[in-house]
Amino acid sequence: MFSFLNPHTSLAHSGLLQGAADHHSHILYGVDDGVKTLEGSLRILDWEAAHGVTDVWCTPHIMEDVPNRTEDLQKRFQELTSAYKGPIRLHLAAEYMLDNLYLERLKNRDLLLHGQDRILVETSTGIPPYNLWEILEQTLSAGYRPILAHAERYHYLHQEDYDRLINMGVRLQLNLPSLAHYYGSEVKNRADWLLKKGYYCMAGSDVHRFKTLLHQFGSKAIRKRTLPLVRPIMPPYTED
Repeated sequence: MFSFLNPHTSLAHSGLLQGAADHHSHILYGVDDGVKTLEGSLRILDWEAAHGVTDVWCTPHIMEDVPNRTEDLQKRFQELTSAYKGPIRLHLAAEYMLDNLYLERLKNRDLLLHGQDRILVETSTGIPPYNLWEILEQTLSAGYRPILAHAERYHYLHQEDYDRLINMGVRLQLNLPSLAHYYGSEVKNRADWLLKKGYYCMAGSDVHRFKTLLHQFGSKAIRKRTLPLVRPIMPPYTED
């Protein structure tokens, strides 16, 4: 009798973005593999504002291959905030690869934090650094809380590894397109499991360009029954 009801909805039409924060994006133009121009940044911001987003965190890559300096990113961020006239509140952090450059920045406390004491970090999705757990422990010992970016995308992590991360104090960030099969069924299933376990503390688009954003949020579908699990990690950032 209810066969006509569609159990799926696109991310853009799910309502998830209404009053929400995008905690992970590459819209700070011209600094990494994300948006290349100011116009591209403004176009994405206009789209997010139209769908109800209230806060956007610019989290450009910092790694040995992309050794962005803190002061350069701050200058570019000021240029973006001066040019943007819309309603979204903009914030600057970074996405740090757990490599030797990160250890140097950590030692010097030269870090762009995601709030008061959080650091968005990542590794290769296929192979971890040999000293992964030691780097995370060093970060925690320095008084920072690591947030593992797009945590569902690491093929080398198993359920017991995620349990270990949470137990040691690492937080996890969800890429919303993962829930809509954008990265494949394996990643979606892992994201579903982490969501049900309550292991995520925040979510984001991880958007790199406008056309990809439209594909991720428009043509891919998410199960409606998943929405109540996602909404608690979508509001604007607050310290816990």
